[in-house]
Amino acid sequence: PVVFWVGDRFLIGAWKAARHKTSDMNTLVATGALSAYLYSAAAAIRPEFFAGDGAMPPVYFDGAAMIITLVLLGRLLEARAKGRMSQAIRNLMQLKPAVAHVAIDGSERDVHVDLVVPGDMIRVKPGERIPVDGLVTQGASPVDESMLTGESIPVEKHEGSAVFAGTINQQGSFLFRTTRTGAETTLARIIRLVEEAQGSKAPIQRFADRVASIFVPLVITVAVATFITWYFIVPGGDFARALLNFVSVLVIACPCAMGLATPTAVMVGTGLGAESGILIRGGETLEKALSVNTVVFDKTGTLTTGIPRVTDIAALSGNVEKSLLAVAVSLEAVSEHPLARAILEKARGEGIAPREIKDFEAVPGMGIRGTLDGKEVALGNERFMEREGVPIEAAGKIAGRLVEEGKTVTYIAAGKMLAGIIALSDIPKESAREAVSRLKKSGVTVVMITGDNEKTALAIARDIGIDETIAQVLPQDKAAKIRRLQKEGRVVAMVGDGINDAPALAAADVGIAIGSGTDIAKEAGDITLLTNDLTLVPSSLALSALTMKVIRQNLFWAFFYNVLGIPVAAGVLYPVFGIFLNPMYAAAAMAMSSVSVVSNSLRLRRMWAKARMRE
Repeated sequence: PVVFWVGDRFLIGAWKAARHKTSDMNTLVATGALSAYLYSAAAAIRPEFFAGDGAMPPVYFDGAAMIITLVLLGRLLEARAKGRMSQAIRNLMQLKPAVAHVAIDGSERDVHVDLVVPGDMIRVKPGERIPVDGLVTQGASPVDESMLTGESIPVEKHEGSAVFAGTINQQGSFLFRTTRTGAETTLARIIRLVEEAQGSKAPIQRFADRVASIFVPLVITVAVATFITWYFIVPGGDFARALLNFVSVLVIACPCAMGLATPTAVMVGTGLGAESGILIRGGETLEKALSVNTVVFDKTGTLTTGIPRVTDIAALSGNVEKSLLAVAVSLEAVSEHPLARAILEKARGEGIAPREIKDFEAVPGMGIRGTLDGKEVALGNERFMEREGVPIEAAGKIAGRLVEEGKTVTYIAAGKMLAGIIALSDIPKESAREAVSRLKKSGVTVVMITGDNEKTALAIARDIGIDETIAQVLPQDKAAKIRRLQKEGRVVAMVGDGINDAPALAAADVGIAIGSGTDIAKEAGDITLLTNDLTLVPSSLALSALTMKVIRQNLFWAFFYNVLGIPVAAGVLYPVFGIFLNPMYAAAAMAMSSVSVVSNSLRLRRMWAKARMRE
């Protein structure tokens, strides 16, 4: 029952391999177990054939059964370890609720989430997880999206806001229209990305597979040579001893550990990445990331927030900053200019409310003007001030410095006199400087690519600590710039927002897409970061390096184990120490080699935790 029923998977696997004129680990296990079993069966049926002196010959039914049992025990331990490695996937899958409150004709009905279809109206109550993706149509509430973005601050949702499966509604109740269900939800796509990554093979694993395909026939040859040596060449050759050594060589050389060396480490590495907000598409990405020596960042929306902020206010002619800001916010309150929001945000933070503007007029591409408290006021660029007859020479030195820093300068006039200037800039993300610093410390060259003019690009790069910039590049030309760097012999990782940077992400050796939970499933990158925290870029490269280190350790010990174990199983220790290796001990040793590889892969979790602490 053990050999032919429990162990039928090995026999079937070996038969299939033989039909395709190849061999694998099943070949070694099946050959070893069958050899011990068939010899024992023959010895039990015709003992006189195997024992010339009339004594009963030894039988090894226990050895055949133990080979199967111990190999399966190793697989059980492996499966349990894989279960621990896949915890990230299970945690994600548990985020989706089983039931949705579907609103129909003014009433609500609980429906299994798998039966919800796009267009259904769903009610979400306080404290509940959102079951599917959709758009809010009624009500408002803060929603905890940390499972998607890693941000602990809840996001305010109101009419028109997008909501995502697995996130938690905190306070109010709201109604939303379903847009994506089942496998199309953002959560499901994340799970699929992690699963695909964990099932992939790194190029180094393909190398191990090729070695294993040569290794198995070689082991069979060694086993046959061992049998011939002990039965025909060694004086007083004993068939039973020759057979046992033959079986021991086959069993101890089973390349299970080699087969596990890469997949277990990749599973741990990608699982740790998912837990840290880093989605890695697979083992090939891990291996390529190890060789990266140049990281190219897109500027707007990647290194910077993508949202202009007021950075400087300079009051002139006896004015004070608050009065200057009061004029600006009063004009911008009725403006639709993209920079208006930045001025409104600054005024709100200062507690300044807009006042009524009369005779408001906007001049496209130049500025705005009106009457405030009976006085003519204006806000705009240099050309607008010239048109309005407002001299700006008094602010020339300050404005020149601000322009050199890559900032947008807006002039404010009151009664045809320059009152001051406000400078705005797309400021760097808080994590940008630390990310660049960590990359440079690790020996990686950092490059910024942008469509901005060179002066603005250099100012931002200087502020962040980047030494190399590529400016005035159109989105469609970014991929060509990446290829140019590759022709220089660089291994390039491109970091972008995954929309206008998609061609460059695809052209790079490793594409790293920065995205919020709304777009991560659509990204073209090999690595997708679930948050806008740029320190995850050096972290992803560090995780790749640690994972590849563990893979190499696994492969070394797997090969070293076989190099050490095969001669022992063949009986080289017998002439000096009188030691033979029983097949069941060989099976136990083989199982433990697999366990050691899995255990070493799991050690990656502790290594990663220590690395994060050092960060």
